[in-house]
Amino acid sequence: MDDIRRKLELIDRQLTGPNFHERVISTCPLVFVATGLIAGILIQDASILSVSIWIILLVLTAAATVFVFVMPQFSPAGRYVTAYLALACFVCLGAIRLSSFHQPEPNNIRNFIADEPKLAAIRGAVVTEPYINKYPDWEFARFKPSDATSSFYLKVAEAETIAGWTRVRGTVRVQVGEPVLDLKASDRIQAYCRLDRFRPPTNPGQFDVAAYLARRNIFVGVYIESRDGIKILQSPPAGSLVKLKTRIRQAASSALVGDMPQEDTSRGLLEALLLGYRRDIDSDTYRAFRKTGLLHFISLSGMHLGILVGIIWWLCRIAGLMKPARAAVCAAAVAVFLLVVPLRAPTLRAAIICWVFCASIFFRRRSNPINTLSLAAIILLLIRPTQLFEAGWQLSFAAVLGLLLFTERLHFFLYEKISGLRWRKGGPKTTVVSYRISSRPGPYSLRLFSAGVAAWIGGAGILLYHFYTINPLVSIWTLLVFPLVSVILTLGFLKMILFFPLPTLSRLLGIPAAFLSDILVRIVKVIANFDISQILVGRVSLMPVVLYYCIILFTGYVYFRRPIIKKAICAFLMCSLIIYLGALKWQRTHRDDLVLTCLDVGHGQAILARLPGKANVLFDAGSLYANDIGTRIVSPYLDYIGIRKIDALIISHNDTDHINGIPEIVENCDVRSVYANDAFFDRTDVWGTAEFLNDSLAEKGLEIKRIENVLDLNGTANIEMLWLNEQIYSNQDLSDNDRSQVSLIEFAGTKILLCSDIEKFAQRELLRLRPDLKADVVIVPHHGSTSTLDVDFLEQLDADVLICSCGRRQYERMGRDTKSVMYVPAENKLLCTFEDGAIAVIVEKNGMIKTHVFMK
Repeated sequence: MDDIRRKLELIDRQLTGPNFHERVISTCPLVFVATGLIAGILIQDASILSVSIWIILLVLTAAATVFVFVMPQFSPAGRYVTAYLALACFVCLGAIRLSSFHQPEPNNIRNFIADEPKLAAIRGAVVTEPYINKYPDWEFARFKPSDATSSFYLKVAEAETIAGWTRVRGTVRVQVGEPVLDLKASDRIQAYCRLDRFRPPTNPGQFDVAAYLARRNIFVGVYIESRDGIKILQSPPAGSLVKLKTRIRQAASSALVGDMPQEDTSRGLLEALLLGYRRDIDSDTYRAFRKTGLLHFISLSGMHLGILVGIIWWLCRIAGLMKPARAAVCAAAVAVFLLVVPLRAPTLRAAIICWVFCASIFFRRRSNPINTLSLAAIILLLIRPTQLFEAGWQLSFAAVLGLLLFTERLHFFLYEKISGLRWRKGGPKTTVVSYRISSRPGPYSLRLFSAGVAAWIGGAGILLYHFYTINPLVSIWTLLVFPLVSVILTLGFLKMILFFPLPTLSRLLGIPAAFLSDILVRIVKVIANFDISQILVGRVSLMPVVLYYCIILFTGYVYFRRPIIKKAICAFLMCSLIIYLGALKWQRTHRDDLVLTCLDVGHGQAILARLPGKANVLFDAGSLYANDIGTRIVSPYLDYIGIRKIDALIISHNDTDHINGIPEIVENCDVRSVYANDAFFDRTDVWGTAEFLNDSLAEKGLEIKRIENVLDLNGTANIEMLWLNEQIYSNQDLSDNDRSQVSLIEFAGTKILLCSDIEKFAQRELLRLRPDLKADVVIVPHHGSTSTLDVDFLEQLDADVLICSCGRRQYERMGRDTKSVMYVPAENKLLCTFEDGAIAVIVEKNGMIKTHVFMK
C-alpha cells in the first residue's frame, strides 16, 4: 500500500508540475518583493509603529537574507528561505517608506494650522495651470453666474508672521472665488488668504477630498476671495523641460483635433481615448461609458500604449530597422507620450511594462509578464506609497493581474467546451473547422472574450468595494466595441504621427476617426439605455471582497486529486457569497423600519425617507452655497445605500436652495413621480426657477404633478400634507417661504414633521389649524433661522428630536447656546447637519426612535 501511495503522490506531482514556491521563485521572484512592500504599507497604515523599530527589523532581516544566500549548507532550501526573508525585508521597507512619506518637515505649513481657519499672507510658486471651475454639467449653474472659480496648486516658500516673513515648506491647494486668467505655472505670487484644513466628507458615499489630497501630502487649503488677493511677484520664463512639455502637448492636441470644430461631439472622445483628457466629454457620454462598465477604454492604459508601440514598431520595421533599434525607438516614443498625457497610475504602469519589454528585446532577454507587473508596482509604490489606497491604482493592477492569470485558462476551458458540443442531435462532435463555422469570426473572438472575462474577474471585487456595483455583462460589451476602439486608436495615433511629415494624409485619417467615434458613442449610449449592465449593491465591507479573491485564487490554482471535491467547495463558497450579496441587496430595498436621512448640503435641504416596504421619497434637493449637490452628494448617497429608484420626489417650494440639485438626480436615478403644491405652479420668483425646473424635467420625460393632501404609496407609513390649504393659499400677502409645503410622516405611532421654510405667520396658522399637533421628530423651519422662528412653535410641538439643515453661516449665527436661542427645552435632542453631518432617524416597527449622525 505504501508503494502505491508513493506512486500516486509521484503522479500528482507530475500532473501539477513544480510546486507554487518553485514556480514563483524561478519565474517571477519580484512577486515576493511587491507582496512584501504592499504588506508593509498596509501594516504601517493600520498600526503606525515607530520608524526606529522598522529600521531595526530591516537590518536584522537583511543580514539574515545575506547570511542564508551566501552559506552553501543552506542551498537545498536556501531559495525558499531567501525569498521569504526578502519579503520580510520589503515589509519593513514599505512601512518605512510610508512613514517617511507622511513625515512633515518642522516648517511645513500644515504645522501652522489648527482646526480653525486662519488668515494669512503667503508666497510661493504656482505648480499647475489654473483650472476654471464652471460646472458645465450642472443645469442650475446659470442661476449662479458669479460662482465660477479657479483652482491650482501652490508650492509655498514663505509665510508672514509677527516677526516678518519666514520660510515654510509644503504644497497647498488654492481656490479663488473668481476666474483667474493671467496666471501660469511657475509664476511666483503673494496671496492674502484664509488657510484651513480640508473637511472630511459629511455624507455617506460623498467623495473624500481630504483623504484624496492627504495621499498626495496636501493637507491645507488656501481660499482667496478674488483675483485682487493675488499679487504676481515674478513671472520667470518657463524652463526648457516645461517648454518642451507644453509644445509637445499643444502639437499633439493640434495634430489630433486641431482641424475639428469645437462643437464636434467626437472631439472630446478622441482627446480622452488618445490623450487621456476627459474634461471635454459631455456628461451623457461619460455616464453611458460608466454605466456600461466601458470606462476603462477612456482611461489610458496598456491597451492604448500597446497599440501605439505596435504602430511605431511596424513603421520602424518598414523603415528597415533591426529589433534593438526598433525597441529603442519605441522606448523613446513612450517617454515622449508621457510628456503629453496626464500621469495616472494605469498609464505609468503600462509605460514601465513597455520599457521592460523594450529592454528585454534590446538585451535579448525574455521577460515574465507577472514579474514585470510586480516591478511596475514596486516602482510606483516607492515613488508614492499612498497610491496603494486609490481605487484607480488597485483596479489597474487587479485587472491586468486577472488578465495574466486567467486568460489562457478561460480560453482553453471555453474552447474545449465549445469544440466538444454536438453539431446536431445525435451527430458527431464538431471539429476545429466546424467550430470556426459555428462561432464566427473564429477563435480570436473567443480569446478576446476570455481576456474580457479575466480582466472583469480581476477587477470585480475592487469595483464592488469602491463603486458599489457589479457589471456582469462588461465582457460582452467589451467584445462588441473593442474592434471599433482599436480602429479609432490606430487611426488617431497614425493621424498624430503623420501630422508633420504628411499633413494631408493626417487630415484624411481624421475623417474616419471622427466618424467611428460618433458610432462608438451611439453604440455605448444604446447599450446604456437598456439599463441591464449594472447591478447596484451598495456599500459592502472588506470581508466579502477578500473572500471573493480567495475563491478566485482557490478555483484557479489549488489542485485536488478528486476534482469533484474542489468543485463542491468552490460551489459552496461562491453560493455563500452570492447569497450574502443578495440578502444585503434585499435588506436595503425591502425594509420593516422607516429611515429618514437629512443630508448635509449646507444651507439647503435634501431629505430621503425610506418607508417600510420598498418606497423611497425624496423631499427637496438643493443648496444655496454648495454646487451641484445632485451629482456630488445625493446621487453618491443613493449609490452608497444601494438605491436607484425614487418613487416620489416632493418639492416644497421653488427656492433654489431646495430644487437646484433635482435635474441631476433625475438624470442619475429612476425617479417615478415629482410633486409640488399649487403655489409652485402659480407663483414663481423673479428668476423663474420653477419654470426652468419644469422645462428641464419635461425634457427628461417627467411632469411635475400637483400633490394631493395624502400621498398614497401603498405602505404602512402615511404622508400627509398639512400646509398649505386652499383658504390660506388665496391670501396674496403670503411670502414665498410661507407657501412652502409642510409634510407629516406617520409610522408606528411616531410622527415626523418636515417644516421646509415656513416663517412665523405660517407657524402660527399651522398651530391654530392644528391645535393638538405634536411631533416626535421635527425638521426645524427655515434651516434653523431664529429670526423667522415663532417662540411657541417648537415648544408646542414638543419633539424629542429636532434637526437643522444648515450651513456654516447659519450655524455660527445661532451660536454655541443653540437650544436657548431656538427656545428648545434642554432635555430635547438638537442636531445640526453642519456639525453632525448627515443625520439619520430610524423608526422601528415598535415605535422606538434611534438617531445616527455621520460625523461622530
